[in-house]
Amino acid sequence: MANQSDGIKVMADNRQARHLYEILETYEAGLQLTGTEVKSIRAGRANLKDGFALIRDGEAWLLNVHISPYQASGQYFNHDPRRTRKLLLHRREISKLIGKLEQQGLTLVPLKLYFKNGWIKISLGLAKGKKLHDKRETLKRRQDDREMARAMKR
Repeated sequence: MANQSDGIKVMADNRQARHLYEILETYEAGLQLTGTEVKSIRAGRANLKDGFALIRDGEAWLLNVHISPYQASGQYFNHDPRRTRKLLLHRREISKLIGKLEQQGLTLVPLKLYFKNGWIKISLGLAKGKKLHDKRETLKRRQDDREMARAMKR
């Protein structure tokens, strides 16, 4: 699960996003977090499944991502699990994203939450929703590739 050569350790992965969406581009962003959120992520208690990102007033925000409360902390110092978190992106990246999100009707989906050289980063995908026939086609293609690999192995 950890890739030590790059200093990257994946803590949460949104595998369902690649099934539901066609990922066009990916962006790496930092997160503005509290101390108990960082400790919970280190413990592997983050879920990206229903999350998405929005851009409001020139700032990027991560919504609906669940980071469980830290168990060893008291109830007063803990955080709200589904609170809105600020994404740290460059201004030129945000302006590029605004144009693509408004004109083309795309969405920003969190793909991975990971540590990179001690900092928590999130990989965001600029995504377009798949239709049902697209999902079936992808599954069929993946199954055909597996069958070809098995035949080549024999």
